[in-house]
Amino acid sequence: MPAWGNRDLHVILVARGTMSAARAIAGVITALYLAAVGFSAVEIGVLFLCVTIVSAVLSTVIGMASDRIGRKPFLVAIPLLAAVAGVVYGVSDTPVVLFIFAAVGSFGRGAGAGGGTVGPYQPAESAMVADQVAPSFRATAFGRLAFMSSLGALAGGLLAGLASAPPHLRAAQAMAAYRPAFLAAAGLSLIAGIVALALHDSKGMTDRVRESRRRRGGGAPSRNRWPRRSWPALWRLWITNSVNGLAMGLTGPFVSYWLYRRYGAGPGEIGLLFAVVNLGSLVSTLAAAGIGRRLGTVRAIVAVRAFAGVLLIPMVLVPTFWWAGVLYFVRMLAQRVGLPLRQSFTQDVADPEERASLAALSNVPAQGTMAFSQVLAGYLFDDIGLAAPFELGAVLQLVNAIVYGVLFGRWQPHLSGEGPVADGAAPVPGTASTPGAPVRAGPSAGAPVRAGPSAEAPVRAVSELE
Repeated sequence: MPAWGNRDLHVILVARGTMSAARAIAGVITALYLAAVGFSAVEIGVLFLCVTIVSAVLSTVIGMASDRIGRKPFLVAIPLLAAVAGVVYGVSDTPVVLFIFAAVGSFGRGAGAGGGTVGPYQPAESAMVADQVAPSFRATAFGRLAFMSSLGALAGGLLAGLASAPPHLRAAQAMAAYRPAFLAAAGLSLIAGIVALALHDSKGMTDRVRESRRRRGGGAPSRNRWPRRSWPALWRLWITNSVNGLAMGLTGPFVSYWLYRRYGAGPGEIGLLFAVVNLGSLVSTLAAAGIGRRLGTVRAIVAVRAFAGVLLIPMVLVPTFWWAGVLYFVRMLAQRVGLPLRQSFTQDVADPEERASLAALSNVPAQGTMAFSQVLAGYLFDDIGLAAPFELGAVLQLVNAIVYGVLFGRWQPHLSGEGPVADGAAPVPGTASTPGAPVRAGPSAGAPVRAGPSAEAPVRAVSELE
């Protein structure tokens, strides 16, 4: 247990690990199950569109509400909804029921080996992690969160092998074959919700930030639901995330489906590949904070996005499943480096009162573009070719890397200076300038702001500074 962590952070990590295992199972088997019960690629794309729209609405509501009523209710409720969805998928093959509960459980959103990181409560989770640690340790904390996500997804990839499903099953046979895996996902989701009951809520964080701001003459507490103080970061994130949403919708939810169609791989083989990918990712997620310090956070994000985009093209052109698996493995190692850096950077540029709101609203355009591109991917699979969605996704991901570098390359977040939090205590806001304002930097633009003489030095709490 690091000195900069606390009990609530570790509860979040355990809950994330179990929830990621559940989502990884769903990420492997959902598209395969839908294909087995008779869905075409376009119909699967339409189902994923519905999932994306509902998830976007939930994410927005959760992000804005959790800044006002607290994070804990959503970290408990959403896993419980996913548990219900897993049970329903284990006992039903009725199309309308599958559509409804895929949306409820976010099945199919962000699938593939990285699917364990996704959930509509992610804005509340990210904000709660940011509440628990000093800014100088925030990237490290998000690296631990990504590590637990990879660890859970590793287990989930192996558990996906519970779906023993040979080709050409009838609908009833497919439901019976996939049922054990869906029920395992339901059980793990239930555990995640129960674990989250142990959290202290962090609503007191935003209350104390508002009061500290008022006492320091920083203006009246924000009563708006719109994150107006974080607007300079928000519109930039809207642009970059919109392009990224197009790329991810073409590729992410269809990785297991593509492996099935391209190479005839079943749930066991795909689950094993995803488990190996997540095993390797355990190292890259923990290395993310150090890479961000050496390269600069923005430069590191741009580099890994560009690299991951380039690797998509040879991945879909190689002739064998395992060669494709090797390239997918390397690609996901790079992608996992960028995940905690992006989460940490988003929280750094947000006003402390608006963290969850910014995290939620910044992804709304991405959900819209992802919804469109998922249906486009289904059309491309059915009528153009199996490689077409991935090749188009590669181009868009390269464009996204360039746009991200242009918009954030000279941006340095003002770290807010919250101190580490004792177990059971509400975090105490710091006295540094409000985050979220762009800084026109010099030659070292894009590098992280160092808090004190060392980037790893803990930041003192406001009580010590006052």
